[in-house]
Amino acid sequence: MATKWTKYKLSEITSKLGDGLHGTPKYDDSGEYYFVNGNNLDNGKIVIKSDTKKVNYTEFEKYKKELNDRTILLSINGTLGNIAYYNNEKIILGKSACYFNLNNDFSKDFVRYVMSTNNFKIFLENFATGATIKNVSLEAMRNFEFEAPKKEIQDKIAKILSNYDDLIENNNKRIKILEEMAQKIYKEWFVDFRFPNYETATFKQTDSGKIPSDWKNCKLKNICSAIFSGGTPSTTIDEYWNGNLHWLSSGETSNKYIIDTQKTITELAVNKSSTRLAKKDDIVIASAGQGKTRGQVAYCFIDTFINQSVISMRSVEKIDYSKFVFFNLLSRYDELRLLSDSSSSRGSLTVKIMEDINILLPNDDILLKFNKIAKTILELIQKLRIKQQYLKQTRDLLLPRLISGEIDVENLEIV
Repeated sequence: MATKWTKYKLSEITSKLGDGLHGTPKYDDSGEYYFVNGNNLDNGKIVIKSDTKKVNYTEFEKYKKELNDRTILLSINGTLGNIAYYNNEKIILGKSACYFNLNNDFSKDFVRYVMSTNNFKIFLENFATGATIKNVSLEAMRNFEFEAPKKEIQDKIAKILSNYDDLIENNNKRIKILEEMAQKIYKEWFVDFRFPNYETATFKQTDSGKIPSDWKNCKLKNICSAIFSGGTPSTTIDEYWNGNLHWLSSGETSNKYIIDTQKTITELAVNKSSTRLAKKDDIVIASAGQGKTRGQVAYCFIDTFINQSVISMRSVEKIDYSKFVFFNLLSRYDELRLLSDSSSSRGSLTVKIMEDINILLPNDDILLKFNKIAKTILELIQKLRIKQQYLKQTRDLLLPRLISGEIDVENLEIV
């Protein structure tokens, strides 16, 4: 640490620090202002969700806070540590959202990265109270201490880290464009029936409506060589975990494209449990899980073992149906969530339910044309996802070393 760093309390670098409404405002579906809590804060942004409540101007005037372009928001109740900048959104805050307005002589981005470190996460855990719902008091937040260099160095550190975040965000945008392109092609060909040379196609009447004459309705099991779920090795036996084999849980299907897994297991765990192997190019779906997890579909770019809340579907070998099935099920998320095993109190999909899913199958010529396009798009997404993973790992390695001053940036030229 070439330059002397100074220790600060959060209260010393802020002009205002508070939280939101401890209560419930009067909601108004036609209101212009959103009632934002800690779960609306994500990766530097305020995220308005489909279930975020709204209030009118009268309620806004009653409960508004002094938010400005120097405001950082942080979740301090329930889920701890979600962070966002205030960007002039029309909002009022709930009690789980803490806000603080930074003084001008401090870098907003630098402080945001300080609060992204493991040290800050440990601070939140140590000062959280409550048996079921964790809460960090405003007093604890005011007394949070950290070291920082002069503003010029803060800006350099923040710029290095934000450069990585900008690359990650740009890749996210590219992935989204590719996803939308593939889904649009799928809808145009297989829902609207505007596939290549559709003008000359003939149609026939079926129970589900008119379809191209040489297309057919079938069950998912008719085009899959295997449909199965997995299992979880005992979590109390250390020898089963942190091996060299990927293991996928249902929550990870939200990634849509499986290039890695959060946990790994050993061969012993495979032999001693009911987990099963989903192979590369298998399609997996979350059969159960909290919130919106059930019904989420993902494409496997790797071999991975799966847990009991994941169902894997493997195409027959003669014709590759995997890409078609992936985009088909991806477009049917709401429908799949309505399907449920009646014997389950929480509701879940089963192997039997998935086997009997109806699929409208195109002729081989159209399928091959779609596969060619989908394969190119999925390969591009895979490359971008791998690049994302590398960028995040590099950023996360740099973050604590930069924020602690271990890496000296004073004499670096930062672009």
